[in-house]
Amino acid sequence: MVIAIASGKGGTGKTTVAVNLARVLGDVQFLDCDVEEPNAHLFLKPDLAERIPARVMVPEIIEEKCTYCGKCAEVCAFNAIAVIAPKDALKGSVLVFPNLCHSCGGCFLLCPEGAIREVPREIGVVETGRAGAVRFVHGRLNVGEAMSPPLIRQVKKHVDRTRTTLIDAPPGTSCPVITSLEGSDYCLLVTEPTPFGLNDLVLAVEVLRVMGIPHGLVINRCDIGDDGVESYAKANGIPVLMSIPFDREIAEGYSRGLIAVDGSGAYAEKFRGLYEAIRNHYEADRGHQRQRRHG
Repeated sequence: MVIAIASGKGGTGKTTVAVNLARVLGDVQFLDCDVEEPNAHLFLKPDLAERIPARVMVPEIIEEKCTYCGKCAEVCAFNAIAVIAPKDALKGSVLVFPNLCHSCGGCFLLCPEGAIREVPREIGVVETGRAGAVRFVHGRLNVGEAMSPPLIRQVKKHVDRTRTTLIDAPPGTSCPVITSLEGSDYCLLVTEPTPFGLNDLVLAVEVLRVMGIPHGLVINRCDIGDDGVESYAKANGIPVLMSIPFDREIAEGYSRGLIAVDGSGAYAEKFRGLYEAIRNHYEADRGHQRQRRHG
């Protein structure tokens, strides 16, 4: 079962929930797909044994073959190529902007002169290892890179569907989040009971409904703010699987890279219960889908 832990906005406690869940479950796989700012390793403290450069293919112009026809720029939907046609005594030129390239290969395939070859460009690194019984994978995007989905996809190549896998997704509802959520069996949304939390939760739920991924909520810092999130969840049939009160000890431990369940048997029991609640909701959702198909 692949469980993604996501949030409509940053700062809700998504990674806190993810690493605590990983710790109590033990023999699981953990993928940190927040490649622009991975921080799960600060808590799980894995022994990283393998470092794999992450590369994408980008076009390179073979000048001696190029006729500056402009076909490559025409087919590029992302403006990653600009062609300056020859004029008078001035030679033409082709400008390639690798950071804008989505590695679709269209320019390479459609160049009538065969004047484009694809070359690898490093965008980051994928690191793997173990944190006790937890099998750990994360990605680190190079500073200045414009797009993280290509690296997220390379992190997700390590998903092992024979075991429980937790994916710590980036915050928000944009392309990196969609890439992280694709293929997940269930999504655990972590939110906070504030107007900002509710606004971004609504956006995240809309994304999950379009993707057809069953989902439930964890409300962090549940004893501050208002009841807007709970009312929304009740009205939309979204189960609140766990509520976490504001706890100064958890906050202080977090600032030192400590995991709450390591020092509290009560929290360990709560997070085990959270996993069981996820499984129960997932199985119930599958049952309802089967009934709809055969009804």
